[in-house]
Amino acid sequence: MAESHEPLPSAAAAEASEEAELIELAGRIFEAARSGDAEALGAFLTAGAPANLANDRGDTLLMLAAYHGHAAAVRLLLERGADPNLANDRGQTPLAGTVFKGADEALTALLEGGADPHAGQPSAFDTAQMFGKQELVDRFAGR
Repeated sequence: MAESHEPLPSAAAAEASEEAELIELAGRIFEAARSGDAEALGAFLTAGAPANLANDRGDTLLMLAAYHGHAAAVRLLLERGADPNLANDRGQTPLAGTVFKGADEALTALLEGGADPHAGQPSAFDTAQMFGKQELVDRFAGR
């Protein structure tokens, strides 16, 4: 048997390798949310990814799916326990993002999932007022 003279990987190198793999995996999960790939998101969540996973700016999977108008991914994340009122580091909620982007189907899914139009800074209500979206101001007024 041949004797190997290669050094065993250090604990630090193994940890760095594991960290790189986790970063790559997180990138794939965030991309699934951003692109609205509900099937892939479902698989990641089933495998143990947290429904409220957030990136370095505090944007959750739900924020990314909602902001990009992917109602099916929004519904899936809500069904799996994502918090519809969790704000990012700038105080913005997924619902305010849908108002800004005009993502009406995702907006409806968020409201059906318990999103509060008055949560966050600026709130979805405030955002609707800023952009002159009176139909949304009226829709949010009773909530």
